Amino acid sequence: MCGIVAYLGSKQAAPILIDGLYKLEYRGYDSAGITVIEGQQLATYKCKGKVGQLDRIVDQDKMEATIGIAHTRWATHGPPNDVNAHPHNSQDGTLSVVHNGIIENYQTWKKILIEEGYVFRSDTDTEVLAHLLEYFKKKYELSTQEALRQMLKKVVGAYAIVIIDQENPDVLLAARKSSPLVFGIGKDEYFIASDATPIGQYTDQFIFLEDDQIIRIDRNDGYRIFSLDNETVSGEIQEIDVQIEEIEKGGYPHFMLKEIHQQPQTIADSMRGRFDLEAQRLSVGGLLDHIDKISQMKRIILVACGTSWHTALVAEYLFEDIARISCEVEYASEFRYRNPIINENDLVIAISQSGETADTLAALSLAKERGAMTYGIVNVVGSSISRVTDTGSYTHAGPEIGVASTKAFTSQLTVLSLMAIQLGRHLGKVNDTEYQAYMLSLDSLASKAATILTQDDKIKYIASEIKSANNALYLGRGYNFPVALEGALKLKEISYIHAEGYPAAEMKHGPIALIDLYMPVVVIATNESIQDKLISNIEEVKARKGLIIAVINEGDEKIKAIADYYIEIPPIKEALSPILSSIPLQLLAYHIAVMRGCDVDQPRNLAKSVTVE
Repeated sequence: MCGIVAYLGSKQAAPILIDGLYKLEYRGYDSAGITVIEGQQLATYKCKGKVGQLDRIVDQDKMEATIGIAHTRWATHGPPNDVNAHPHNSQDGTLSVVHNGIIENYQTWKKILIEEGYVFRSDTDTEVLAHLLEYFKKKYELSTQEALRQMLKKVVGAYAIVIIDQENPDVLLAARKSSPLVFGIGKDEYFIASDATPIGQYTDQFIFLEDDQIIRIDRNDGYRIFSLDNETVSGEIQEIDVQIEEIEKGGYPHFMLKEIHQQPQTIADSMRGRFDLEAQRLSVGGLLDHIDKISQMKRIILVACGTSWHTALVAEYLFEDIARISCEVEYASEFRYRNPIINENDLVIAISQSGETADTLAALSLAKERGAMTYGIVNVVGSSISRVTDTGSYTHAGPEIGVASTKAFTSQLTVLSLMAIQLGRHLGKVNDTEYQAYMLSLDSLASKAATILTQDDKIKYIASEIKSANNALYLGRGYNFPVALEGALKLKEISYIHAEGYPAAEMKHGPIALIDLYMPVVVIATNESIQDKLISNIEEVKARKGLIIAVINEGDEKIKAIADYYIEIPPIKEALSPILSSIPLQLLAYHIAVMRGCDVDQPRNLAKSVTVE
């Protein structure tokens, strides 16, 4: 949540900072702000609303400052308003702070500071940090850097924090714990950001700060990284090429629509180097390197949140069905709070688009403490999950800017499908005939995804017929039950229509009471193995005058005859069908949201990367 960007160099800071905030806005867009050192004084501008609001009140051209910090907020403490927006300044006005994360003991320190005469204007935990930094600096006669180090030893929680000090206009200070922060090294200029996206146009040299590290960036003396114990740390420079066109709309009205239409390519990219039809070879590197050890695992535990949790539910079917390994799926946010039984015979797979999801990182920490092997499925190179897991695989979906995940979901499914088939083959659970069938299906996957996208106009028409609904029900069975959950989530996220996903057979155990003439029911009915069961479920809805929208295999005349509307997808191996059947549901949610006048890319109350618990 929230986005940080900071700059120190020879150029005007304000345009770089504002542009960076626009690129980070998917992380939060409740309010935004900027502080620069202008004429040896802090100049802070901040306001409620999106970055565009801030842009309108900041006269970038007249600001000569070459150092500054900026922030776009997703509210955790206090409502979105001008006062709660970051940056927050110290009481004496010499220090300015931006912060992501949550300080758990901020109330304790706030009480102490009030007793010391400090006055608080906001409801945020971040203002406590600004005043506390000044307090340590003055009370113990410390440098700002040493005051920061001492302060961070006293606060509890998660933070990515960047500070500027008007008394040191050539220095940026930053630190992190459980919240991402990346340092970019340019030519005679330096950058700090929540991820590489906003600064990739200026440099391809990055250092990903680790927990409990402080970095001092000096205009004249370069940078140094320290531990909280004040020991010098050597940060590893990584070269990452951020393609600027990937974080632009490319002619599409919304990032979400662009990312939906990118899926034929991103599915192919997820398989590139891992799939070779001619050689009849599957080779997922992170799995291959440890396949003998993983093959001996007694159980796979998949931990994730949100859309990635739905990916995990599909993966449970994949690993149990194809590789015949027992699986469990856990909400990462609940995992560590129920004292789970984990041991060295377990493989814990963490799934996260950003690789920074706080709850998932906490679940991984617990798994590692108890001796489990850990595997990360992430999209962002250099992210925290990719660094803390024993092994893993990148999905190679490219930057996903739309808050509602689309291409990241299908890329995750693609990688996990490859893993399950590869592991099943290694374990002798997939025979030659089955393996050949999977290979042929994988080879056609991207082109079949492209075929689905040609039905966009039809899906848009269906959306127009149900856009005024207040509720919707999504039903699926087997592999497509998680797709029903994901379809419902997409509709909720971006159109604000209440929707629920259910196993189709469970409908009669409660949800059927809701069905009437005004309730659209989306049925994902591509499972040929249980088609008769699905037809029975559809008939139950029809008997109660529910409106049926069916996602079916091409040529399925039985369901086509009884559905009010249908969307056809090309037939494919059932285990791979969720990758295809999710795409029309993404388009349906997108068009409904647009027709309802909703902000598709930045839906209310949501943010892309959930880095707080």
